[in-house]
Parts: sequence; structure tokens; C-alpha cells
Amino acid sequence: MSIAATAAAAENTRTVIVELLNRIGAGDPERIAELYAEHGDWKLSWPEDEHGRAATPWIRHRSTRADAAAHYRELAEHHVPEQVATEIERILVDGDNAVVLGEIRQTARSTGRAYRARFALHLTVENGLVTRHHVYEDSLAVARAFEAESR
Repeated sequence: MSIAATAAAAENTRTVIVELLNRIGAGDPERIAELYAEHGDWKLSWPEDEHGRAATPWIRHRSTRADAAAHYRELAEHHVPEQVATEIERILVDGDNAVVLGEIRQTARSTGRAYRARFALHLTVENGLVTRHHVYEDSLAVARAFEAESR
């Protein structure tokens, strides 16, 4: 691939990722999902043999655009909307791939516990749509915020 083609791919990737992050910030699951391919590779930093837990159903692997919309709906249902913030520290782009680094701050609706979790998001953009969505986050912080009080 020529330098010009690589630069064009990187610019397209950055444009899609910035739009995705803006839509995530706006909180409309259906509009967010429009930026995902019909079928994709979606993984979270969670053991392969576990498919989420009752308290955190959004933490699971997914593969379709409909799954992407469901992820953002479930995420919103389990957090206090007025107590959500995300700080994006860096967006690194290399051709069709991007890595987003930052920190989320949320409050678990079920327990009222606030948490902070650092994250890295590896995304791939092909033909203007996200085809890979891999999340690496502090899942221990998330799990602790949702676990029942020990007695």
C-alpha cells in the first residue's frame, strides 16, 4: 500500500472512530450501532468460558450490529445516567486500526457504588464501519462495583 493510501485509510479510520465516540457520548444505541458492520469481532476482557454474569450482562462477546445496540442498551440500564463520564486520553491510528485509551467513571445502578476503570479499545474500520471492537478494561473494578454486599 502506498504512503498516500495508508494516510487516506488512517484518516478514514480516525473520522469513523471520532464519530463513534461522539455517538457513544450521546447515548443512542441504535445510532451507535449504525457504525458497526452487520457481522464483526467483538470481545471484552473477560474469560472465554464465561458469558457475563447476571449483574453485568453487557460484559460478553458479541458478533452482530444488533448485538452492538444491545450492548449499549444494557450498559445504560445498569448505570446511573447522571453519573457517567469518559475521558479519552489518546486515539492512536494505524491504517484501518485504532486504539483508544482512556478512563470511564460510572455508578452501578443496583448498588449505588461508583467506580473508575482504565481502558484500551482496539477498533478496526473497514469500508467505513467498525468490524473489530476489543475492549481491555479494569474488569475487577467493574465487578466490585456490582457485587452484592458481603455479610
